[in-house]
Amino acid sequence: MYSGTTIFNHSGNWLGVHQKVNRSSRRSLETHTRLKNFPSIKQIQHFEGKNGPDGIKSKSPAKDEPWHYYDPFDPDDTNLIGLIREHYGDLIEALKAKSDERAAFEAAWLSHALVDGLTPAHHYPYEAEMELIRGESKDTRTTIKDKLMVKGETTTETLKKNWLMYGAKGLMTTHGMFEAGVAMTLAPSKIKLGNPSNDELIHAASIGIEEYFMQNAREVAMLDMYEQFYRKGWTAKLARQTRSSLAPIIVKTVT
Repeated sequence: MYSGTTIFNHSGNWLGVHQKVNRSSRRSLETHTRLKNFPSIKQIQHFEGKNGPDGIKSKSPAKDEPWHYYDPFDPDDTNLIGLIREHYGDLIEALKAKSDERAAFEAAWLSHALVDGLTPAHHYPYEAEMELIRGESKDTRTTIKDKLMVKGETTTETLKKNWLMYGAKGLMTTHGMFEAGVAMTLAPSKIKLGNPSNDELIHAASIGIEEYFMQNAREVAMLDMYEQFYRKGWTAKLARQTRSSLAPIIVKTVT
């Protein structure tokens, strides 16, 4: 999901979906507990955008990049689950140790992983499609140029491959425009309906964060939003689903 550019620290303050979710989730959390030692929203937002997971993509391409794509219906797709488990455990330890900066980092990066894992665009088999187009794995994209441009054996093949990436309904075009639609839909107002009830918090605690995330990811996937967008573009129906279903599910999960 969009978190602003990775050039400036505060570029996502208004349009950044990750930042908006962080604000909404922390407000929701305050209605359930006193947050005596929990990091402030300012501390959490410091580790988004340029200082968040997306920043690594521009600083060190193909090296230690967090993988935030997830197939909700593949029991063997556990990479993102492992990251969520790791950040969640580290957040607990940081809070126990009263390490504000570390807790803010873990809260931000945990939130980012959860949000991306619940984003319809991140349920699409992006990397498999990318490798088909490029004919190589992501480990070879070690520079910004290598990440952005696809090389073919001939000029014609290069143009064809890049059209599949950036042309009408291209892989990156579709991904980026869907996330832009979500960002613009949510920008004018606060996310409503995202405060979990006490029963929902009890349910989440009883099954654990991993199972709770997986249940909600399947619920999002069943909305069929990305497939709708690919067929018809951004529609009023998708905007309604974003406000009434997608955003509340994400905020409740992060809370």
